[in-house]
Amino acid sequence: MMTQFNFDKNAAGTVNTNEDLARYLLKPLAIGNRTIANRMVLAPMAGLGHIAFRQLVTQFSGFGLLFTGMCSAKAVPHENPGRSHIFSWRPEELDHTVCQIFGAEPEIMAQAARRIEAEGFFGVDLNFGCSVAAICKKGCGAALLKTPDKAANIVSAVRKAVSCPVCVKFRTGWQDDDNFPVTMARAFENAGADALTFHPRVAPDRRSRRPRWELIGKVQDAVTIPVFGNGNLFAAEHGIRMIRETGCRGLSIGRMAVARPWIFAQWTKGVKPEPSIYMETALEMARLLSTHYEDHFALKMFKKFAPYFCANFKFSNAILKALIRAETMNELCNNIRHLLDPPPRTLRLPNINLFV
Repeated sequence: MMTQFNFDKNAAGTVNTNEDLARYLLKPLAIGNRTIANRMVLAPMAGLGHIAFRQLVTQFSGFGLLFTGMCSAKAVPHENPGRSHIFSWRPEELDHTVCQIFGAEPEIMAQAARRIEAEGFFGVDLNFGCSVAAICKKGCGAALLKTPDKAANIVSAVRKAVSCPVCVKFRTGWQDDDNFPVTMARAFENAGADALTFHPRVAPDRRSRRPRWELIGKVQDAVTIPVFGNGNLFAAEHGIRMIRETGCRGLSIGRMAVARPWIFAQWTKGVKPEPSIYMETALEMARLLSTHYEDHFALKMFKKFAPYFCANFKFSNAILKALIRAETMNELCNNIRHLLDPPPRTLRLPNINLFV
C-alpha cells in the first residue's frame, strides 16, 4: 500500500495542465476491496444528491463514484425504496454508488450499513461533517467530532458489520486546530475506514471563510488510505492546484456539480459544452424529477436545485426569481424555455452568493 501511496504523491506533483488533471483523475484507485477507474466523485449532498440528480449526472458521465444524500440510519433498515424520497435508487447505479448515512449510535449505524450492503451498493459513507443545527442537536454529523472515541467506535462497528468499502466524510472539527483532523483521520483508518472525504472547514463555519486546503495535505500524509479533497472546487485550475498542493488521491465535487452536472465529463474527458446545454439540462432535470416524484415534490426539489444552477448566469438573481415562479412542473418548464432560450450570458465562475 505504501508503494501506491508514494506513486500517487509523485504523480500529483506532475499535474500542471487540464490534460495532466484528466490523466491523474483517470488513474485507477483502490478503495478497500474494490477499485474505481476514475478519481473524481460526486460529494454527498442533503436534498440535492437524490435519484433524479444522480441520473442526470450519469447521463453526462465522467465520474468515478456517486454518493446519495444523507439517509437516516434509524430509518434505513425499515425503509421502502419504492416510497422513500431519499433511500431510493436505480438498479443500474448500485455498483458505482455509495449510500451515506447519519446517526449517533454504533449499532444503529451498523444495522443500516448491513441493509445498504445487502441492497448491492458499492459502499457505505458515514457522515461526520454535516454542521446543520437540526442534525448536530441529535448528536449526529459534525457533532460526533466532539466525541472522537465515539466517532471511531461507529467506524469500527460498521467495519465489522460489512465487507463493502466504508468511507467517512468529516470536517476540521469545532476549532481551527491543525492537529485534530490528522488525529481523526488516523483514528478512522485504524477503525477500518477505506477512504476519507475531508472538507477543511471548522463545523461552525458553514462557508464564510475559504477552506484550508493545506489541511487536506496533512490528512493525506497521515494515512495510507485515499483522501478525497473537498471544498471550493469551481474550475479545473482549482482541481489542478488542490492535487498539486495536497497530494490528495481524488476530488469530491459538491455544489459545482449541481451548477454544472457536466463538470465530471469536462475535467476527465475534455467535453466542451455548447451554449444550449443550460436549457437542455434544466429541462432534463425537470423531466427526471417528474419521472421519480409526484408533481409537488418534484417542484420542491427543482427549487432546491435552481439557485446553484442559476449561479452560472450573469443576472443570476433575476433569472432565479423568474424561474421558480411556478406552481406546477408544466409552468416551470415553460419558464425554463422562456428564460434560457436564447442562452443568457454566463459567468466563468459561479455567483457564490447563490451557493447557499
